[in-house]
Amino acid sequence: MADSSAMGQVAFIGLGVMGAPMARHLGSKGHEVTVYNRTTAKADAWVTAHGGWAAATPREAAEDADFVFVCVGNDDDLRSVVLGADGALAGMRPGAVLVDHTTASATVARELAAAAARVGVGFVDAPVSGGQAGAENGALTVMCGCDDLLVFRKAAAVIAAYAKACELMGGTGAGQLTKMVNQICIAGVVQGLAEGINFAMRAGLDVDKLVATIGKGAAQSWQMDNRAITMSQGRYDFGFAVEWMLKDLGICFDEASRNGARLPTAEAVDGYYADIVAKGGKRWDTSSLMYLLTEE
Repeated sequence: MADSSAMGQVAFIGLGVMGAPMARHLGSKGHEVTVYNRTTAKADAWVTAHGGWAAATPREAAEDADFVFVCVGNDDDLRSVVLGADGALAGMRPGAVLVDHTTASATVARELAAAAARVGVGFVDAPVSGGQAGAENGALTVMCGCDDLLVFRKAAAVIAAYAKACELMGGTGAGQLTKMVNQICIAGVVQGLAEGINFAMRAGLDVDKLVATIGKGAAQSWQMDNRAITMSQGRYDFGFAVEWMLKDLGICFDEASRNGARLPTAEAVDGYYADIVAKGGKRWDTSSLMYLLTEE
């Protein structure tokens, strides 16, 4: 990991379940943090708990910052806080770096990189994996796209505050494309795990013993280690929400329509998640694919 010892003025825009702990880690490493959140009360509460300052607009948050981090919901949310008269880029000085942690499209990454370049600002698209627990524990995996190696290295030194791994995957957009692959893989793994655990329960096997045994072999995965037991218990009220996964898979399908990739398993799982939403589970964890196999 890069060294995060060089302290500076940073801004963090978006204080959701991921952004709030990421911003906290920046402050704990000695960076001066200014935050912005669309819901002002959330920003004020963050400052009360962790120090720093709350800004009234993304532009105000970004003024004088060496690095501006963004973690919001989707492409449109991203444009709304980065572009325009009150957007972050309007307040950033030449030489500063904009880092986007939103899971968004490669198209918007390239759009924002071009807008940043016009005002002399560096840009890194840097979606993350590891979920809320990874953000809380400072153990995220960050996959980056950037056209300037020096800009990436500067950003990675600060990202180290909340990441266990931070890799440059290629030019602008490569971070988002890598995150798409991540989500495609997860979709298939979770469905396979749900089917396996459901099969085991119907066969009368001890799920704890099963997981402890096959989890040492080729079937092992993060999902098995962290979700198999809760799936067998029908617990889904935590973790990465189904509605977020549907958003992410939609981005994957849009990109696949451009590059010609076939995603039959991801498309099937997308349909299963739509069924879960229809049953009221849009905020359930993605492991709730199990629910469709066990409901009577």
